[in-house]
Amino acid sequence: MTTTFEGFTAEERAAMKDHAAELKTAARRGANKAAEAEQEVLAKIAEFPGPDRELAERIHAIVTAAAPSLTPRLWYGQPAYAKDGKVLCFFQPASKFKTRYATLGFSDVAGLDDGAMWPTSYALTTPTAADADRIAELIKQAAQNA
Repeated sequence: MTTTFEGFTAEERAAMKDHAAELKTAARRGANKAAEAEQEVLAKIAEFPGPDRELAERIHAIVTAAAPSLTPRLWYGQPAYAKDGKVLCFFQPASKFKTRYATLGFSDVAGLDDGAMWPTSYALTTPTAADADRIAELIKQAAQNA
């Protein structure tokens, strides 16, 4: 049985193009880089369709409240939060890859290790107050570990 590589999906190619554009934009930023990067994140969130936008706004509020030291930035066209230039976590809307749920993902830099196996991303639909508290705990832990 042989299979052929069909290449990247249109969504994957778009994400790579977004990342290349982000790198160019970052290189051209002025003196207030952090504020400009956050405005780019907020503008990207504003582009999301209704449910994704509402969820991204909520995640943004949770992350910035739980770990104000993290820097919002775009990462492959998605809102992300970094420490010392390294992305710790990111939000991926359901509409990006036409999935049934959005995700909150963590990079290896977040150091959320818990034994030999642990989650690196979480499916999000309509988080409760308890879920928001858990997200805040994970964000704080990631910010401390990085």
